[in-house]
Amino acid sequence: MIPMYPYYSQEIQCKQVPITFPPQHQDKQPGLEYLMNPLPISDNPEYKGSGKLSGKVAIITGGDSGIGRAVAIGYAKEGADVAIVYLYERQDAITTQQMVEQYGRRCLLIEGDLRQPEFSTEVVQRTIECYGKVNVLVLNQGVQFPQQSIMDISNEQLEDTYRTNIFPHFYMTKASLPYLCPGSTIISTASVTAYAGAPLLVDYSSTKGAIVSFTRSLSLQLVNHGIRVNAVAPGPIWTPLIVSSYSAEYVKTFGLETPMKRAGQPFELAPTYIYLASDDSSFVTGQVLHVNGGIITET
Repeated sequence: MIPMYPYYSQEIQCKQVPITFPPQHQDKQPGLEYLMNPLPISDNPEYKGSGKLSGKVAIITGGDSGIGRAVAIGYAKEGADVAIVYLYERQDAITTQQMVEQYGRRCLLIEGDLRQPEFSTEVVQRTIECYGKVNVLVLNQGVQFPQQSIMDISNEQLEDTYRTNIFPHFYMTKASLPYLCPGSTIISTASVTAYAGAPLLVDYSSTKGAIVSFTRSLSLQLVNHGIRVNAVAPGPIWTPLIVSSYSAEYVKTFGLETPMKRAGQPFELAPTYIYLASDDSSFVTGQVLHVNGGIITET
């Protein structure tokens, strides 16, 4: 039986009735979830954990909202404690912390700017001080600034996009590696745009392509250390990044281009991140899993 969710009736899910969103826009990225209408759905009440991540500790960048929040909740249900890293979205982060704690797990909040290399060292050290270990690193931070032409992408925007979306993958991995033991996992958030392209997101899409190559190359480097490296490539997902990067008019039809005729919700990605963090995926490394509403891509 398909569970019932706000904005996702059984009719919508079975018959693929198109879903549209109220027009809305936020002026600052990566956006605030508590201001969105409707709120993204982060928790699937019908998902019951079975201890897949029991005793593990996960760091989740961009963990305050959107996909990161859903992953934090999913990991908590499976028995993991989490540390979530966020830029400025403290109210969203506190909400995520409360949602994690209601499932009996601990949630460390770490605020700061991952564009600064030294902050990654601080994140890992604080996590080690709190929990004593790190087993899972989820690299999920990101920004996007749509532009009609590459000529409109300023040098400042280009640098900001790369410094946010890909540089912290190197910073956080280098800071975490001394503490990652065999059986540990690194999971990145890539994007369907790395494969299908996106005319308004040339710089963003290229960073997501870089994440795919980062995943494949790092997996080969770390395989003999017993550390698996994979990624998830979401399609259009209803998160604060959408309403803080696109116009209100664009938001109204967000996600309708998918074969399922709707955007995904964050909770629909969480099981994929759980799979990649757990022993269920023990023979999987260097891969990108696509959760995109039916968009066919070349892998």
